[in-house]
Amino acid sequence: MKIIGIGKNYVTDKSEIANLKNGDQLIFLKADSTLVTGNRDVAYPSHISNEIVYEVELVAKIGKVGKNISEAEASSYISDFAVGIDYTAKDLLNNSREKKFPWALSKSFDGASPISNFKPISEFPDLENINFDLKINGEQIQVGNTAFMIYNFSEIIAYVSKFMTLNPGDLIFTGTPADGIGLINKGDHLQASIEGTLMLDFKMI
Repeated sequence: MKIIGIGKNYVTDKSEIANLKNGDQLIFLKADSTLVTGNRDVAYPSHISNEIVYEVELVAKIGKVGKNISEAEASSYISDFAVGIDYTAKDLLNNSREKKFPWALSKSFDGASPISNFKPISEFPDLENINFDLKINGEQIQVGNTAFMIYNFSEIIAYVSKFMTLNPGDLIFTGTPADGIGLINKGDHLQASIEGTLMLDFKMI
């Protein structure tokens, strides 16, 4: 099972999409040991970083094997959606960028990918109009809608499948809303929803 992340994939103004869509998608991988399921609390990784950034994202689960998938067929490879948090150790990421190192350590520490239970794709009749959001300590921090994606689900799947075979159970974190990203703190309570339904509910401990 692979965890694939898509970076810098949302805009605040849909008119920006055409200029930003140049075919170069920002793709990274996360270790499967980053996953936290069942709304279990997540231990703050203070032994490696004191600058952990949260990003709420829709997570697409792949339902069948695919390689060189066409955009026209790509949505049929999604079986389910969840909502998740893509955590990044910002200080490690900055250090990696400065030294031109890979991002792996900043993205793949244990607990870096909490996700909710899944809902079948059949519950989402319009993939380009899915609402999701994140509350921290009861305050709404991030609000997203898939109409503001630079690359939609089909474009992501088609692109990634040129380079690597997608297998059942693979997860794709499809990007975070452009606004509201920030640092998480020990003790914070995170709640993420899809279409108003609370699906992810845990604390940093």
